[in-house]
Amino acid sequence: MRFLLSLLFGFWASLAMATEVRIKDLVEFDGVRGNDLIGYGLVVGLNGSGDGIRNAPFTEDIMSNILERLGVNVTGEQFRPRNVAAVLVTAELPPFARAGGRIDVTVSAIGDAKSLLGGTLVMTPLNAADGQIYAVGQGTVIAGGASAEGDGASVVQGVPTSGVIPAGARVEREVPFDFSSLNEIRMALRSPDFTTAARIENTVNSAFGRRVATMTDPGTVVVEVSATGTTSPAHALSAIESLMVEPEQRARVVVDQRSGTIVLGEDVRISRVAVSQGNLTLRIEEVPVVVQPNPFAEGETIIVPRTRAAIEEEPGIGMAEVPDGTTLSEVVAGLNALGVSPRDMIDILKTIKAAGALHAEFIVR
Repeated sequence: MRFLLSLLFGFWASLAMATEVRIKDLVEFDGVRGNDLIGYGLVVGLNGSGDGIRNAPFTEDIMSNILERLGVNVTGEQFRPRNVAAVLVTAELPPFARAGGRIDVTVSAIGDAKSLLGGTLVMTPLNAADGQIYAVGQGTVIAGGASAEGDGASVVQGVPTSGVIPAGARVEREVPFDFSSLNEIRMALRSPDFTTAARIENTVNSAFGRRVATMTDPGTVVVEVSATGTTSPAHALSAIESLMVEPEQRARVVVDQRSGTIVLGEDVRISRVAVSQGNLTLRIEEVPVVVQPNPFAEGETIIVPRTRAAIEEEPGIGMAEVPDGTTLSEVVAGLNALGVSPRDMIDILKTIKAAGALHAEFIVR
């Protein structure tokens, strides 16, 4: 485990050292964004694993509406099928999606259906936040799991009540946006930072040989399209997005307490501090004893409680000194040499941070 942890630290450090990244991987371009879609539909063709109509009356309502639209009169009829399920359908309309194109959709059961495996989504309109229909979904659901049950046991693997339909929706309406009319393009940094924004500004200006980009704040760099000398904003972005920039990384320590994972950034520094770590274990064990009367004697059998209690203290790692200005590699090497487990290492790092000796942002997930 310690060897694997060292490899992970070393891999992270190697990635963080002077790595250049494309501008398109660091920023979001103004206007180039997707839109979320949602719809309410019906999955049919299930093998007895659909909604129970008594527990999910909305399934009966949507099924009646679909049949009525198809010219089938179901007024007053009682439905008891087990091969249909009401679902919510979600998708993302990508930027510049055109009418007739196809997008992927995700289908999730909202009733008490056991599985959507093998089902088919019936034509479902997908609406955006403005209430307009932008796509229509339909197709065979690919479920992400399986389930089986009997009279005395059941087994479930994965999530059979959710699935996807690759290219399962057709775009019917385009998002109105005239990208070619933009006079300036704003680049929004995914991780705002003054140094990174300044480097993007300098890189873009150097590529065009003139001042075309201006940093307005740590999260925004504005490009003047007319100053680039290109024929359109699209041509300007095509020349900018592949430029390489070295992003500045903040000193961070990210800890996942559930899995015991620790990730340290390259710029993490620790001031001079002494560390000692040990474990105290209190063990209590109940060993009741049954006491019976002698044969043929009067009396009753009783249970006498008996408790064993002990306190065990492990020797720990002793007192270790961490010198001033210690780097990432030195921290990892020192903790591994002391035989510290990942979870003990988390406690040590939290304590060093509380003492004010860890100079980095400490994030616990």
